[in-house]
Amino acid sequence: MRRLTRTGGLVLLRATAVAALILLLWNPASSRTLPSEDQPIVLLDASLSMSGVGGPWRAALDTARALARQRRALVWRFGARVSAFDTTPPADGASRLGPALEAAAARGGEVIVVTDGLLDDIASIPADLRRRPRVVIQPRAPFFDAYVASVEGQRRVSTQDTIRLKVSYGTAGTREGGRGMRRATLAIYAGERRLVSRQVALPDSGILSADFTLPPSLVPRPGWTVLDVRLDGVRDPEPRDDARQFAIEVSRQPAAVIFASPPDWETRFLARTLSDVARVPVKVFVETEQGRWRDAATLTPVATAELTRAAQGARLVVLTGDPERVRHVVGPVAGSAARLIWSTGGQTGDWYVERPPASPLAGALAGILWDSLPPATGAGVPPRDSTAVVALTARLARRGTPRPIVTLDERNGARQVTVTASGLWRWSFRGGAAEEAYRSLIAGMVDWLLGERGAVGRERAVPVTLETPNGLPLVWRWTGADEPRPLAITLEGNASVLDTLRFDAAGRAELLVPPGVYRYALGGGPERGVVAVETYSDEWPPRSPSLAPQPGEARARIAAIGLRDRWWLFVIAIVALAAEWAWRRRQGLP
Repeated sequence: MRRLTRTGGLVLLRATAVAALILLLWNPASSRTLPSEDQPIVLLDASLSMSGVGGPWRAALDTARALARQRRALVWRFGARVSAFDTTPPADGASRLGPALEAAAARGGEVIVVTDGLLDDIASIPADLRRRPRVVIQPRAPFFDAYVASVEGQRRVSTQDTIRLKVSYGTAGTREGGRGMRRATLAIYAGERRLVSRQVALPDSGILSADFTLPPSLVPRPGWTVLDVRLDGVRDPEPRDDARQFAIEVSRQPAAVIFASPPDWETRFLARTLSDVARVPVKVFVETEQGRWRDAATLTPVATAELTRAAQGARLVVLTGDPERVRHVVGPVAGSAARLIWSTGGQTGDWYVERPPASPLAGALAGILWDSLPPATGAGVPPRDSTAVVALTARLARRGTPRPIVTLDERNGARQVTVTASGLWRWSFRGGAAEEAYRSLIAGMVDWLLGERGAVGRERAVPVTLETPNGLPLVWRWTGADEPRPLAITLEGNASVLDTLRFDAAGRAELLVPPGVYRYALGGGPERGVVAVETYSDEWPPRSPSLAPQPGEARARIAAIGLRDRWWLFVIAIVALAAEWAWRRRQGLP
């Protein structure tokens, strides 16, 4: 019996030691939740709404400081961008929490957001990221505010044009003394000169619009002019959003004239894109009835003599629809004028545009995904000219012989582009990459037609918008044919600014300057123009909070711990082996 007990004890000790050694060699791991040791982060809203009328900037600043002391936390500012903490008043014209949350989540640890709840990108933040932070709301005091929301219109006009502007205005906040309508004066100024004004009724809330017409007698003198659209006669606590600015360029003669017979969607999209990419004033005449021509902007009848005079004075003449119906009305075009002949007739069907062959337009059309573009709805017979260069072709239903739809021709110093495809406006209508392809096609044709006289080929960079709200940077887009490179820029206005535009991989450069009207010039080039930084900001009018207070989610880190990290398993193996050896020695066993 004793022998059995002795044998069983030795086997048990040996089994225990072997099992412990096997587990140490295998080293299985288990997970454990540990408290986060990362430094907490306080995200402080530094957008303009925090320092506007009723803004809680001082209270939010004190709260952020107190949280930083209690938790030994790091403080970041967020608005239009994420920056290090400082006590300067907010200056960002947007409230974007998403980038700050993503950066804080990458560090781990507790995240606390101190804000007024007026955020611009809350809908685009993922739900799990939005639930994570603790949110402390410092509410903005309520008030009533009337403001000018936007101004829309044609930017490049001639001295003979009528300027049409659409002005949107509205109110927000709580109005004292009832909900009755109040009246104000909506006026347009050129400097200190009032051009036109109108009495308007302010709504209880929301936005209304009003159309203004400036006849040729009120058109500013040639050059760049910044119009001020003001809401006068409104006594609200926030006057900085009572005016918007709109920059226009006035020339003595339209640089491009479009004759459409009959007018169609192709004409409409062509006129808009041509004015945008070529940056020249465009005049459009349409034949609404047989033999009756009208100004496309006003629909007023136009005499044949005026059509001929417009064609003679333009640098670019565009004939669309049925060009033969236009030629006898317009008369002979000046020999130095470039011509774009765009025929919208021809054989109907799905004509798929193919990759362009070698031509002067090939560089401008590089990078376009042609297989993703909508097909043209028709293609006419190309001109029978052996000297013409084919720039673009299309196949009916992707079968058969390709048919030229864009050809280039130059004779006696005058250049001409002939387009025989219809339905290309659908590229622009679709938007996205297809719209960019349409813009590239129009820009390439205009660049080749105008040559060194055109703005497209000479300008290396252009501003994306001529007016920028307060607190947001001016943005330039690289338009040169070569790779983007830094450009020196000079801004002259209320203050002189000398800086450098540094373009990113997407060809965009930003420059943050104080509010004012600036005339800019890019060093070493012909780029000249006007940009305006407004006192207006979307942050000034009161809004409903888009973010509510929340406790946040407790953050912890998950650690994987192997058996080799547990000291007691080594002890068990050593004790079992030592006990077996000692027992065997005591019993006189080998």
